[in-house]
Order: sequence, then structure tokens, then C-alpha cells
Amino acid sequence: MTSVRVDKQHDGNEAADSAPGEGYHRALGARQIQMIAIGGAIGTGLFLGAGKGISKAGPSLILAYALAGLVIFFIMRALGELLMYRPVSGSFSEYAREFIGPFAGFVTGWTYWLFWVVTGITEVTAAATYMTYWWDIPQWLSALVFTIILYGANLISVKLFGELEFWFSMVKVTAIVGMILICAGILTLGFSDAGDTASITHLWDLGGFFAGEDGIASTLMTLQMVMFAFLAVELVGVTAGESKDPKTVLPKAINTVPWRIAVFYVGALIMILSVVPWTHFKPGVSPFVAAFEEMGFQAGAAIVNFVVLTAALSSCNSGMYSTGRMLRDLALNGQGPKVFTRLTKSGTPLIGTTFSAALMMVGVWINYQWPGDAFNYVVSFATISGMWAWIMILVCQIRYRRKADRGELPQSSFKAPGGIWASVFALAFIGLVVVTMGMDQDNRVALYGAPVWGLLLAVAYLVLKSRNPEGAAFAKRS
Repeated sequence: MTSVRVDKQHDGNEAADSAPGEGYHRALGARQIQMIAIGGAIGTGLFLGAGKGISKAGPSLILAYALAGLVIFFIMRALGELLMYRPVSGSFSEYAREFIGPFAGFVTGWTYWLFWVVTGITEVTAAATYMTYWWDIPQWLSALVFTIILYGANLISVKLFGELEFWFSMVKVTAIVGMILICAGILTLGFSDAGDTASITHLWDLGGFFAGEDGIASTLMTLQMVMFAFLAVELVGVTAGESKDPKTVLPKAINTVPWRIAVFYVGALIMILSVVPWTHFKPGVSPFVAAFEEMGFQAGAAIVNFVVLTAALSSCNSGMYSTGRMLRDLALNGQGPKVFTRLTKSGTPLIGTTFSAALMMVGVWINYQWPGDAFNYVVSFATISGMWAWIMILVCQIRYRRKADRGELPQSSFKAPGGIWASVFALAFIGLVVVTMGMDQDNRVALYGAPVWGLLLAVAYLVLKSRNPEGAAFAKRS
């Protein structure tokens, strides 16, 4: 959707329900959007990464997830307010272009594209690694097969993408709900090997609730890890241009954020830490595997391996989907090569998806050849890229609300609770997370990469401005 079309929409009392001329097919139904929203909040950060957080902060990691979950809810409601004002596939870059400026839209679109390319590289490689648990097959072969299958699925139709995400998310949800029910049964009925020792008092009787080495400071240092676990929750915004009924479906999906976090993160960790004392956890060991071992359930490792394999494929599938849409949005607004605007008959961005998939394949090869620290640094940088999208969502919501309150734009039908102040709080929280990253040696390198990427984008924008002044100044026409 172009900024020229935005002017026409602002004359009405309500934002348009769709983006005329985008060319996408509105094929994603309520069932698929709901599971995309749920799946976006559940990934390897919970199934694998939580073990490191528990060993560092103890039971207080639960509080960190709850607080971060509140911030994520503010971010998603801010996004929801923007989506109901103008539901478009470009989402974050479109809003940044309209409410901040053309350069902000340029940076946001390319940065979010980079985030998913790098994420896709790491996740398809991780999926190939998980396959070696069952079969002794070359890692590169599994990565190749997974990439081709997901690439093909994304080219066939958006509906097939939605179906894959639905079932990927269903596996993750079933695993977490199953773990919660098993742990609840052990606490109440006392069965399994953990039945004699399981107790909710484990949450405070082993050094206290803030049992980390540095107390509350240890909890604060896990915030970066916790926020990273929520990356991709905003993906539901990219689906806006292809939802059958965005004004009905998207608010419902966004409003499920609180209970998703309460059940899948806070609830799951309360149950697991009640069955398994937090002192039993180690970095790199899944809390789900540790819980299964404590129960004497030997097949637990295989189950968790299947779940994290699913989570990795889900993330790569999302990367295939979002990168093509972001490149097409940039191209439609004159901020990317025109070739990326092409769609297949089924309404999928052929060239953009193909280009992104090709880069993912190169990344897999590089990771296979040189699996060293340099690649890990690139992965760390991806988290900064993801948080940039959140920052843009919050800033755009603040600017939109001010304009709407002055009567310059139509009011959204889905206003964010807390209005501007909730977004200001969320921005301050993200700032705190960035500060803690600078204090952590393992994550500090991500902050070094951000200015380099910003410089590259600034140079690219200057080149664009000299060759295509209209594209560089596109947002000024809105």
C-alpha cells in the first residue's frame, strides 16, 4: 500500500479494511491467525534457553517473564491500534514511513528483513542438528531438504503457510500443556520418581525467590534473554494484509497475549520449578528435559527434541513468509529493487522469497564450513534487529495517537490501554534491556554490530536518494 493511497483513506471516518492494489490474497482465517499469534510467542527460548536463565536467577526468572510479558502486551496492543487504523502487509515499515519519515521506513523494512534472514539461517541449521538425534545423516543434507520444502510451501499459497504454522504451533502448545498437566498431577497425586520431593515450596526455600548469585541484579541480567524469547510475537502484524477479516481476527489474536504468556511461560515455569528444584538446572539443558529426567521418564529427551525441531522449522517458515513481504513493501515504495514487487498467481512474492531463501542457503553453508564465534556474533545481532521493530511500533503508536486525538487522523477501533504512557513505559523497559546487554560480555557484541548496520543503511539510503529521489522521499506525500 502506498502513501498516496493513505491520503484517500484519511478522508473517511474509519481506516480502510484492506489495502487496495497490494495484490495479496486474504486467505488466512481466524484459526490460522490465532495459532500464528500463539506460536510466535513460543520458541526455543523457552524449550532450551530457559535452562540458562533458571541457573542464573533461580525462581525469580518467573517474575522476569511476567514483567517482560506485560511489556510485550503493551507492544502488541500498540501494534493492534495501528493495524485497526490501517491493516497492511508492510506493517512496521509502513507505519515508520508514515509517522516518522522515509528513512525510518527504509531502515525498519531492511532491518526486519535482515532479522528474519539471519533467524532463518540459524533455525534451519538448528533443525538439521536436531535430526542427528535420530539419524546419522549429513547436517547439510537435512538443512537443504528443510529449506526447499519450506520455500516451496511458501510459494504455493499463503494458506499453506498458515496451515504449516497452525500445526507447528499445535505441537508446541500440546507439549507445554502436557508438561503443565503432568507436573500438576505429580504435585497433587505424588506419582512418578519426583512425587516424593515435588513441592511448590521449591520456589522460595532454596536460597529464596531471588536466589541468583547477585540477587535482584541477577534477575535483571536475565531480561535480555527473556525478551529474546518473545521475538517474532509481532509476526501477526505482517499477516494483516492477508487476513480474511483483519478487524475481527487480529484484535482477538492480540488479546490472547496475556493468557498465552501466563500459561505457556509463567505457568509452565511455576510447575516445572515446583517439581524440579532450580539448583538442578544447567545452562544448555532444556528445563523440559530436566523435568522428564526427574520424573524418570526416559523418552523425555526424544519428545523435547521433536518439539524444538518443530519450533525451529516454524521459525524458518515464518522467516520465509515475512522476508518476501518486507522486500515487496520496500519495492512498492521505491526503497528496494522493483523486481521484488512481482507476485505469483497465488499472490505470493516470488522474487523476494526466492532471494531470501537463497541467502538462507548460503548462510547454512557458511555455518557448516565455519561454525565459529563470528557466526554466533551475527546471530546475537539478530536480536537487536528484532527489538528495533518493537521500538518502531511503540514510537509510531505514540505519534499516531497524538494525531488522532487532534482530529488529524481517524481514531482506531482498537485503542491500546494506557495510551501513550503504556508505550513510553515499554520503550523505557526496552532501554533497560539494552543497558543490561551492554553489561553482559556474551551479548555486548550485538551492540557493536548495530552501528555498523546503521551506517550501511545510511550509505544505501544516500545512494537511493541520489538515484531515486521520489522513492527516498516517499513518506512525505502521506
